Amino acid sequence: MISITISEEIKKQCPHFAGAAIFAKVQNTKYNEELWKEINTFCLSYKGNHKMEDIKKNPAIAATRDIYKKLGKDPNRYRPSSEALCRRIIRDLPLYQIDTLVDLVNLISLKTGYSIGGFDADKIEGNALTLGVGMADEPYEGIGRGMLNIEGLPVYRDKKGGIGTPTSDNERTKIEIETTNFLAIINGYSSKEGLEDAAIYMQSLLKQFANAKEEDIYYF
Repeated sequence: MISITISEEIKKQCPHFAGAAIFAKVQNTKYNEELWKEINTFCLSYKGNHKMEDIKKNPAIAATRDIYKKLGKDPNRYRPSSEALCRRIIRDLPLYQIDTLVDLVNLISLKTGYSIGGFDADKIEGNALTLGVGMADEPYEGIGRGMLNIEGLPVYRDKKGGIGTPTSDNERTKIEIETTNFLAIINGYSSKEGLEDAAIYMQSLLKQFANAKEEDIYYF
């Protein structure tokens, strides 16, 4: 089990923060047709019932944007991943199809508004993570984004460095087809309300689409 600590910097700016870590043994696949039926059904419903200005009203998205502002980061330039996904739907752009684990994380993020980190737990250095704040010139390679300026972003660090922010996770610990030890972190900058429901929903999708075993949820 990997322990997670919240830094005083984050506690000061977001005293109501609550997180959930979901661990599981999984079998990843390149594509799952049934999962994508759920994703496409949700996208059609969301686009039919929301406008662009509605996205920021989601409590989880609004709270994540707020912590960015408090830490000195422009959330319109470095958008939380959940907001970016919702904007793609409204703009009628197709969602990226990566692999089953990443795709189901994105579905949960879309449905809840939480920015969710998804990691290959075997790539994490050490058995502890700390949620802190990105520093100037801190090296960080975002997945598919190249080197990312994470100064002022909330960031999870292992003993080697940053692995996840609400804008982008790090290439070093990304999920791949070969991933068997899965870790997801749901970030509740809007408090713990709704967090347990999101974590349990993730557990159910992992069982349904990734043959999950030995699942465990750790709240922090």
